Amino acid sequence: MGTSPRIAVDAMGGDEGLAVMLAGVARARHQYEGMRFLLVGDEAQIKAGLEKHPNLSAASEIVHAPETVAGTEKPSQAIRRAKVTSMGLAIHAVKVGDAGAAVSSGNTGALMAMAKVALRTMPGIDRPALAALLPSLGENDFVMLDLGANTECDTQNLIQFAVMGAAYARTALELNRPRVALLNIGTEDLKGTDEIRDAATMLREATYLPMDFRGFIEGDRLSRGEVDVIVCDGFSGNIALKTAEGTARFVGDLLKRAFTSSLRSKIGFLISRPATELLKHHLDPNNHNGAVFLGLNGLVVKSHGSANEIGVANAIGVAAKMVRDDLTRRITDDLANFKAHVAPEALKA
Repeated sequence: MGTSPRIAVDAMGGDEGLAVMLAGVARARHQYEGMRFLLVGDEAQIKAGLEKHPNLSAASEIVHAPETVAGTEKPSQAIRRAKVTSMGLAIHAVKVGDAGAAVSSGNTGALMAMAKVALRTMPGIDRPALAALLPSLGENDFVMLDLGANTECDTQNLIQFAVMGAAYARTALELNRPRVALLNIGTEDLKGTDEIRDAATMLREATYLPMDFRGFIEGDRLSRGEVDVIVCDGFSGNIALKTAEGTARFVGDLLKRAFTSSLRSKIGFLISRPATELLKHHLDPNNHNGAVFLGLNGLVVKSHGSANEIGVANAIGVAAKMVRDDLTRRITDDLANFKAHVAPEALKA
């Protein structure tokens, strides 16, 4: 792909419709140098939508898809229609090498299922994981995985997630040795399940990997900026993510209620508006949009279903950076390094 990655975009996926998707693609082309696109969806509708973005046409090719995947559609149903849906054909473009990555705002379960079937898991990876960048009080965002792809995980799954998450952090956050921690109910060595404790033991010994393993972290420290990668099973990760999102909305609604409760409060709002705008920007999920399916033989990015054009552009930016930095190769190299240092029987634990 060189310096001009081509991204396959499921133009029909998401809650906000084709217009927002195309506006996001156009914004991404303006923000990121050398971008090219495969716009997958209904050809007539895409051509009509491109009339509002004439500069995008020169960098885009349309792939006609007569059908779309509904938000309520079961993954098993979506897989059977992969050859005729915009989501399925976007993933297929990655499989055959027509695109370096696929981006979709559609049904998460269907996207994961179709990606797993079409792209398969990488050698050495038992299960792919869903990873995302989340805001923190530190100098950079942090990576968290798994966020819902695997409800139950064994020791090897957690170790593989740590390796993949660290490789992703090195790419997305441009860190040489990202700080990695396992989400647990305490920081003491005896806390947590056998799987978590065993994974911690093996990661502490893997000092040759390009990561700085920091042990355990509790849920109340997620966003403090103390680590760069937080690893957990998908059940815990999804609950943690939804709790964080709900808390952010709660804080925003609480501030809004407080600032409109009286004339004095309204005056206080005007004085503190720069600070509240900064808080709003920091907590806006569009500014951190783009969850990644790690561990597949191809790159797939999930954009939030309700993302606006800024969010769509950011998800495309995540995809482009992974292509340019060859994230799949980084993960492969790190896994091979880990296996070379670990006894075969330990890998079966």
